Amino acid sequence: MNPSWRSLLFVAADDRARLAKIAGRGADAVILDLEDAVPPDRKDAAREGLPEVVEALAGQCPLVVRVNGSWLEMIADLAVATCSGVAAIMIPKVEDSMRLRAVSEIVTELSEKAGLVAPAGLIALVESPAGIAEADTIAAVPGVIGLALGTEDFSLALGVPPTPAALELPCRELALAAARHGRMALGLPVSIATIDDEAAWGAAVGQARAIGMTGALCIHPRQAGVANKGFAPTAAEVDNARRVLDAWAEAQGAGVIRLDGRMIDRPVMLAAQRIVDRVIRQP
Repeated sequence: MNPSWRSLLFVAADDRARLAKIAGRGADAVILDLEDAVPPDRKDAAREGLPEVVEALAGQCPLVVRVNGSWLEMIADLAVATCSGVAAIMIPKVEDSMRLRAVSEIVTELSEKAGLVAPAGLIALVESPAGIAEADTIAAVPGVIGLALGTEDFSLALGVPPTPAALELPCRELALAAARHGRMALGLPVSIATIDDEAAWGAAVGQARAIGMTGALCIHPRQAGVANKGFAPTAAEVDNARRVLDAWAEAQGAGVIRLDGRMIDRPVMLAAQRIVDRVIRQP
């Protein structure tokens, strides 16, 4: 079963000061970044130090490793990231399923060689209009557990600022593709650099949830807290879902029931079950 992370917090894989306290910052998962957050002259050292970082953080929170995009660097990253303690690997700049299928096969072979019970899941980071156009085939690749939108690079490729007007449609496309294949849909229709404007970030979380996104990529703990609250069912939603399930169970197989003046059929019951299941699975 895929995880249901509401917030994934980026931190440079070689930033030992932040890593020492990152597990307590409230994110559902932490992304150890070997790509953009690490300058070229520090990439080798960050890669070499990754196993020690993973060992120190394993068990404190789910760990995701974002690898580099070039084949040679990515393969070197995968060789150290495919280890016990890493829940998922984020692949940047995904634009087609063929490349991602090759990565999936490499991760599977490395996992077998390492004696892991199962390979880490893959999160496809889509950062261009070309990638959005292939979202459905990308989501169908074996091993993929989530699709994520890289807002800044996507907007750069589109030639516009990372505004809600530019980012809502790609979020919808990712959400639809992810839902068709049972994957997480990660990202918001707002710049990931929105740190100080909590109202704008919160509004984007609400908008993203309304169109089917399930979680957010974050660069600051404050963003993670807002995402966790915004993507979680409200107390009223949970209470209503449990009442629906109780009424459905009491009906003992009736196809349609009434509750508080509403018609409750199987799709409504299944939606209620999903809400309750999500609460149970939440960290």
